[in-house]
Amino acid sequence: MDYTKQYELLRDYVLELQATNPNTTIKKDECSEPKLDSPTRQFRRIYVCLDPLKKGFKACLRDFLGLDGAFMKGPFPAQVLSIIGLDSNNGIYPLAYGIVESKNIESWKWFLQNFGDDLDLRRNSNFTFISDRQKGLQSAGVSQPRHHNMRKKWRQTEYRDHLWRCASATIIHEFEHLMKEFVHFNKEVCEWLKQILPVHWAMSHFSVSDVLISNMYEVFNGKIDKGRDKPVIGCLKYIREYLMKRICNVMKEMKKAKGPLTPTTTDILAARK
Repeated sequence: MDYTKQYELLRDYVLELQATNPNTTIKKDECSEPKLDSPTRQFRRIYVCLDPLKKGFKACLRDFLGLDGAFMKGPFPAQVLSIIGLDSNNGIYPLAYGIVESKNIESWKWFLQNFGDDLDLRRNSNFTFISDRQKGLQSAGVSQPRHHNMRKKWRQTEYRDHLWRCASATIIHEFEHLMKEFVHFNKEVCEWLKQILPVHWAMSHFSVSDVLISNMYEVFNGKIDKGRDKPVIGCLKYIREYLMKRICNVMKEMKKAKGPLTPTTTDILAARK
Protein backbone atom coordinates (compact mmCIF):
# COMPACT_ATOMS: atom_id res chain seq x y z
CA MET A 1 0.00 0.00 0.00
CA ASP A 2 2.12 2.87 -1.32
CA TYR A 3 0.51 6.20 -0.39
CA THR A 4 2.93 8.25 -2.52
CA LYS A 5 2.64 6.04 -5.60
CA GLN A 6 -1.14 6.40 -5.70
CA TYR A 7 -0.85 10.16 -6.12
CA GLU A 8 1.30 9.50 -9.19
CA LEU A 9 -1.44 7.20 -10.59
CA LEU A 10 -4.32 9.56 -9.78
CA ARG A 11 -4.53 11.03 -13.28
CA ASP A 12 -4.89 7.55 -14.80
CA TYR A 13 -7.61 6.72 -12.27
CA VAL A 14 -9.53 9.89 -13.19
CA LEU A 15 -9.36 9.10 -16.92
CA GLU A 16 -10.53 5.53 -16.30
CA LEU A 17 -13.40 6.67 -14.10
CA GLN A 18 -14.55 9.21 -16.69
CA ALA A 19 -14.34 6.62 -19.49
CA THR A 20 -16.48 4.07 -17.62
CA ASN A 21 -18.93 6.58 -16.07
CA PRO A 22 -20.16 8.98 -18.79
CA ASN A 23 -21.30 12.45 -17.64
CA THR A 24 -19.74 11.94 -14.21
CA THR A 25 -18.07 15.15 -13.07
CA ILE A 26 -14.48 14.91 -11.85
CA LYS A 27 -12.43 18.03 -11.19
CA LYS A 28 -8.79 17.91 -10.09
CA ASP A 29 -6.76 20.83 -8.81
CA GLU A 30 -2.97 20.82 -8.60
CA CYS A 31 -0.14 23.09 -7.50
CA SER A 32 2.41 23.98 -10.16
CA GLU A 33 6.09 23.52 -9.40
CA PRO A 34 8.20 26.72 -9.05
CA LYS A 35 9.96 25.77 -12.29
CA LEU A 36 7.48 26.26 -15.12
CA ASP A 37 9.15 23.67 -17.33
CA SER A 38 8.87 20.96 -14.65
CA PRO A 39 6.62 18.04 -15.73
CA THR A 40 5.51 17.28 -12.16
CA ARG A 41 2.60 18.74 -10.18
CA GLN A 42 1.57 18.51 -6.55
CA PHE A 43 -1.95 17.24 -5.82
CA ARG A 44 -4.22 19.69 -4.02
CA ARG A 45 -7.88 18.69 -4.43
CA ILE A 46 -10.31 16.43 -6.26
CA TYR A 47 -14.12 16.67 -6.64
CA VAL A 48 -16.43 13.84 -7.78
CA CYS A 49 -20.16 13.79 -8.56
CA LEU A 50 -21.39 10.53 -10.10
CA ASP A 51 -23.88 10.96 -12.94
CA PRO A 52 -26.57 8.56 -11.55
CA LEU A 53 -26.64 10.47 -8.26
CA LYS A 54 -26.78 13.78 -10.09
CA LYS A 55 -29.71 12.63 -12.24
CA GLY A 56 -31.53 11.12 -9.28
CA PHE A 57 -31.23 14.31 -7.26
CA LYS A 58 -32.52 16.48 -10.10
CA ALA A 59 -35.46 14.11 -10.68
CA CYS A 60 -36.52 13.97 -7.01
CA LEU A 61 -35.25 17.34 -5.87
CA ARG A 62 -35.49 18.10 -2.14
CA ASP A 63 -33.80 21.42 -1.47
CA PHE A 64 -32.10 20.36 1.77
CA LEU A 65 -28.37 19.60 1.81
CA GLY A 66 -25.80 18.80 4.51
CA LEU A 67 -22.15 19.84 4.24
CA ASP A 68 -19.36 18.23 6.20
CA GLY A 69 -15.78 16.95 6.16
CA ALA A 70 -13.78 14.19 7.83
CA PHE A 71 -10.06 13.59 8.34
CA MET A 72 -8.05 11.20 6.19
CA LYS A 73 -6.10 8.80 8.42
CA GLY A 74 -3.04 8.20 6.23
CA PRO A 75 0.42 9.79 6.46
CA PHE A 76 -0.59 12.85 4.40
CA PRO A 77 -2.93 15.46 5.92
CA ALA A 78 -6.20 15.77 3.96
CA GLN A 79 -9.95 15.97 4.41
CA VAL A 80 -12.86 14.17 2.74
CA LEU A 81 -15.59 16.71 1.96
CA SER A 82 -19.13 15.58 1.21
CA ILE A 83 -22.55 16.96 0.28
CA ILE A 84 -25.45 14.86 1.54
CA GLY A 85 -29.07 15.25 0.46
CA LEU A 86 -32.31 13.66 1.61
CA ASP A 87 -34.08 11.04 -0.49
CA SER A 88 -37.83 10.48 -0.82
CA ASN A 89 -37.70 7.84 1.91
CA ASN A 90 -36.11 10.28 4.40
CA GLY A 91 -32.78 8.46 4.05
CA ILE A 92 -29.41 10.01 3.30
CA TYR A 93 -28.62 10.76 -0.36
CA PRO A 94 -24.84 11.21 -0.84
CA LEU A 95 -24.47 13.55 -3.79
CA ALA A 96 -20.89 14.74 -4.17
CA TYR A 97 -17.58 14.00 -2.47
CA GLY A 98 -13.95 14.93 -2.74
CA ILE A 99 -10.57 15.11 -1.07
CA VAL A 100 -8.97 18.46 -0.26
CA GLU A 101 -5.89 19.66 1.59
CA SER A 102 -7.91 20.96 4.57
CA LYS A 103 -11.30 22.46 5.48
CA ASN A 104 -10.40 26.07 4.73
CA ILE A 105 -12.01 28.95 2.86
CA GLU A 106 -10.41 28.20 -0.49
CA SER A 107 -11.10 24.46 -0.48
CA TRP A 108 -14.78 24.89 0.48
CA LYS A 109 -15.23 27.67 -2.08
CA TRP A 110 -13.67 25.52 -4.83
CA PHE A 111 -15.75 22.49 -3.81
CA LEU A 112 -19.05 24.39 -3.66
CA GLN A 113 -18.42 26.21 -6.94
CA ASN A 114 -17.98 22.87 -8.68
CA PHE A 115 -21.15 21.60 -7.04
CA GLY A 116 -23.07 24.71 -8.09
CA ASP A 117 -21.94 24.26 -11.69
CA ASP A 118 -22.98 20.60 -11.58
CA LEU A 119 -26.55 21.32 -10.54
CA ASP A 120 -26.87 24.63 -12.41
CA LEU A 121 -27.38 26.55 -9.18
CA ARG A 122 -27.76 30.31 -9.50
CA ARG A 123 -28.21 33.21 -7.10
CA ASN A 124 -31.98 32.76 -7.13
CA SER A 125 -31.75 29.04 -6.27
CA ASN A 126 -33.42 28.24 -2.96
CA PHE A 127 -31.57 25.62 -0.93
CA THR A 128 -31.32 24.98 2.79
CA PHE A 129 -27.79 24.06 3.84
CA ILE A 130 -26.94 22.55 7.22
CA SER A 131 -23.40 22.26 8.56
CA ASP A 132 -21.55 22.10 11.87
CA ARG A 133 -20.82 25.86 11.69
CA GLN A 134 -17.31 25.41 10.31
CA LYS A 135 -15.37 28.65 9.98
CA GLY A 136 -14.31 27.79 6.45
CA LEU A 137 -17.93 27.49 5.38
CA GLN A 138 -18.94 30.74 7.03
CA SER A 139 -16.13 32.61 5.30
CA ALA A 140 -17.03 30.97 1.98
CA GLY A 141 -20.42 32.67 2.23
CA VAL A 142 -22.68 29.72 3.06
CA SER A 143 -23.75 30.47 6.63
CA GLN A 144 -24.23 34.22 6.70
CA PRO A 145 -25.68 37.12 4.65
CA ARG A 146 -23.55 38.18 1.69
CA HIS A 147 -24.48 41.85 1.62
CA HIS A 148 -21.77 43.94 3.34
CA ASN A 149 -24.14 46.06 5.45
CA MET A 150 -26.08 42.97 6.48
CA ARG A 151 -22.88 41.19 7.55
CA LYS A 152 -21.91 44.18 9.71
CA LYS A 153 -25.29 44.13 11.47
CA TRP A 154 -25.23 40.33 11.70
CA ARG A 155 -22.17 40.52 13.93
CA GLN A 156 -23.88 42.79 16.46
CA THR A 157 -24.73 40.59 19.42
CA GLU A 158 -28.22 41.89 20.25
CA TYR A 159 -29.44 41.38 16.67
CA ARG A 160 -27.86 37.94 16.46
CA ASP A 161 -29.30 36.77 19.80
CA HIS A 162 -32.83 37.86 18.95
CA LEU A 163 -32.55 36.43 15.45
CA TRP A 164 -31.47 33.12 16.98
CA ARG A 165 -34.64 33.11 19.07
CA CYS A 166 -36.65 33.70 15.88
CA ALA A 167 -34.84 30.92 14.03
CA SER A 168 -35.08 28.41 16.88
CA ALA A 169 -38.78 28.97 17.65
CA THR A 170 -40.64 25.69 17.13
CA ILE A 171 -44.17 27.14 16.76
CA ILE A 172 -45.20 29.42 13.88
CA HIS A 173 -47.20 31.68 16.22
CA GLU A 174 -44.13 32.18 18.43
CA PHE A 175 -41.97 32.84 15.35
CA GLU A 176 -44.36 35.54 14.09
CA HIS A 177 -44.47 37.21 17.51
CA LEU A 178 -40.65 37.31 17.74
CA MET A 179 -40.36 38.70 14.21
CA LYS A 180 -42.69 41.57 15.14
CA GLU A 181 -40.42 42.34 18.09
CA PHE A 182 -37.37 42.14 15.84
CA VAL A 183 -38.60 45.19 13.86
CA HIS A 184 -37.76 47.34 16.91
CA PHE A 185 -34.13 46.21 16.81
CA ASN A 186 -33.50 47.16 13.20
CA LYS A 187 -36.10 47.62 10.48
CA GLU A 188 -33.58 47.31 7.63
CA VAL A 189 -32.40 43.87 8.77
CA CYS A 190 -35.98 42.73 9.28
CA GLU A 191 -36.97 43.78 5.77
CA TRP A 192 -33.96 41.93 4.37
CA LEU A 193 -35.00 38.77 6.23
CA LYS A 194 -38.55 38.95 4.89
CA GLN A 195 -37.16 38.40 1.40
CA ILE A 196 -36.06 34.89 2.45
CA LEU A 197 -38.73 32.22 2.95
CA PRO A 198 -38.78 31.07 6.64
CA VAL A 199 -38.68 27.45 5.49
CA HIS A 200 -35.01 28.05 4.63
CA TRP A 201 -33.91 29.35 8.05
CA ALA A 202 -36.61 29.02 10.75
CA MET A 203 -37.14 25.75 12.63
CA SER A 204 -40.86 26.46 13.05
CA HIS A 205 -41.27 26.11 9.27
CA PHE A 206 -38.98 23.12 8.69
CA SER A 207 -40.73 20.00 7.48
CA VAL A 208 -37.60 17.90 8.05
CA SER A 209 -36.60 19.06 11.53
CA ASP A 210 -36.09 15.47 12.69
CA VAL A 211 -33.22 15.20 10.21
CA LEU A 212 -31.40 18.05 11.93
CA ILE A 213 -31.07 15.92 15.04
CA SER A 214 -29.94 12.75 13.33
CA ASN A 215 -26.96 14.47 11.63
CA MET A 216 -27.25 12.82 8.24
CA TYR A 217 -23.71 13.70 7.21
CA GLU A 218 -22.33 11.99 10.32
CA VAL A 219 -24.06 8.81 9.14
CA PHE A 220 -22.22 9.08 5.83
CA ASN A 221 -18.87 9.69 7.54
CA GLY A 222 -19.43 6.56 9.58
CA LYS A 223 -20.11 4.53 6.42
CA ILE A 224 -16.84 5.59 4.78
CA ASP A 225 -14.74 5.39 7.96
CA LYS A 226 -12.74 2.34 6.80
CA GLY A 227 -11.95 4.05 3.51
CA ARG A 228 -10.38 7.09 5.14
CA ASP A 229 -7.25 5.19 6.21
CA LYS A 230 -6.52 4.07 2.63
CA PRO A 231 -4.32 5.84 0.04
CA VAL A 232 -6.00 8.49 -2.10
CA ILE A 233 -7.20 6.19 -4.92
CA GLY A 234 -8.20 3.49 -2.43
CA CYS A 235 -10.28 6.04 -0.52
CA LEU A 236 -12.01 7.33 -3.67
CA LYS A 237 -12.76 3.77 -4.81
CA TYR A 238 -14.13 2.83 -1.38
CA ILE A 239 -16.56 5.77 -1.44
CA ARG A 240 -17.66 5.07 -5.02
CA GLU A 241 -18.25 1.37 -4.32
CA TYR A 242 -20.26 2.21 -1.21
CA LEU A 243 -22.44 4.59 -3.24
CA MET A 244 -22.98 2.01 -5.99
CA LYS A 245 -23.97 -0.67 -3.46
CA ARG A 246 -26.30 1.77 -1.77
CA ILE A 247 -28.08 2.56 -5.05
CA CYS A 248 -28.65 -1.18 -5.61
CA ASN A 249 -29.87 -1.74 -2.03
CA VAL A 250 -32.33 1.17 -2.25
CA MET A 251 -33.71 -0.17 -5.54
CA LYS A 252 -34.25 -3.60 -3.98
CA GLU A 253 -36.13 -2.06 -1.05
CA MET A 254 -38.28 0.07 -3.33
CA LYS A 255 -39.37 -3.02 -5.26
CA LYS A 256 -40.84 -4.35 -2.00
CA ALA A 257 -42.92 -1.20 -1.50
CA LYS A 258 -46.67 -1.61 -1.78
CA GLY A 259 -48.37 1.28 -3.52
CA PRO A 260 -46.99 4.46 -5.08
CA LEU A 261 -45.30 5.82 -1.95
CA THR A 262 -41.97 5.01 -0.32
CA PRO A 263 -41.99 2.69 2.73
CA THR A 264 -41.38 5.49 5.23
CA THR A 265 -44.05 7.71 3.69
CA THR A 266 -46.49 4.77 3.63
CA ASP A 267 -45.92 4.18 7.37
CA ILE A 268 -46.37 7.88 8.19
CA LEU A 269 -49.57 8.07 6.16
CA ALA A 270 -50.94 4.90 7.79
CA ALA A 271 -50.25 6.27 11.28
CA ARG A 272 -51.94 9.59 10.49
CA LYS A 273 -54.98 7.91 8.95
